[in-house]
Amino acid sequence: MSEKMLEGKVVVVTGAGRGVGRGIAIMAAEQGAKVVVNDLGGTETGEGGDQIPAMEVVKTITDAGGEAVANFGNVAITEDAEQMIEDARSNFGGIDCVVNNAGILRDVIFHKMSEEEFDAVIAVHLKGSFNVSKAAAPYFREQQSGSFVHMTSTSGLIGNFGQANYAAAKLGIAGLSRSIALDMSRFNVRSNCISPFAWSRLIGTIPQGTDAERERVKKIQQMTPEKIAPMAVYLLSEQAADVTGQIFIVRNNEICLMSQPRPIRNLHNSDGWTPETVAARVGPAIKSSLVPLERSGDVFCWDPV
Repeated sequence: MSEKMLEGKVVVVTGAGRGVGRGIAIMAAEQGAKVVVNDLGGTETGEGGDQIPAMEVVKTITDAGGEAVANFGNVAITEDAEQMIEDARSNFGGIDCVVNNAGILRDVIFHKMSEEEFDAVIAVHLKGSFNVSKAAAPYFREQQSGSFVHMTSTSGLIGNFGQANYAAAKLGIAGLSRSIALDMSRFNVRSNCISPFAWSRLIGTIPQGTDAERERVKKIQQMTPEKIAPMAVYLLSEQAADVTGQIFIVRNNEICLMSQPRPIRNLHNSDGWTPETVAARVGPAIKSSLVPLERSGDVFCWDPV
């Protein structure tokens, strides 16, 4: 029998009590990993704390013969993030992989969004990803190995209505992941992003007031959270030793490698530019290359396959 892809690895998965994180934690264990199942147990908007979801995932893993422990910390709090890594080290003797999956939603149209609604989402998604990654980084550096997988979103990569806070956090995560990949490549540490299309509690907040909205939700429900786990496990494994600084989309049975910003048009004026020459030359020259103001659903406009 072939060796399991994560045999002997110790993995921390945040937000692993439900949805995408749960699927990743269970599959990582099936592939031989020892797993710290982190989940604060809050609602979709981040309130409260229910320990049962994380404990149920641990039970699922251990009942199947795997090894796992629960952690109920808040990724937005530095000390809690450090404790997640310490739990991995104290229970399983080390830390090899981190999956930054924890998240909340506070969807509000931009001009009505409060500072608290913005800060709360940034704190969990972006700062939380930084906190847990930073806590693991010294050990990855010392052992000259490690892998990060972060969850981004097409809400940030492409765009969506009413999610300025979420989009800013998720696009920020893509930049964070790229920077980690560059800064830690000398230590043989990898960092990649997955943008998951999957039905979850967070996606479950999508309005369903019209026939079109209900049909859209019905299609999204085909994309179960467990569909994300194979790509995450691959990126955590040594099979992906040459893959770092990348962004992938997983959409039902599709996997897409996403482009990243690069120059697409360049104009030069040896005499320098004035507002008038920019208007006369640059505006017309770039018109056909401007990126349309699209939402995620406009770009991924075909039914999930």
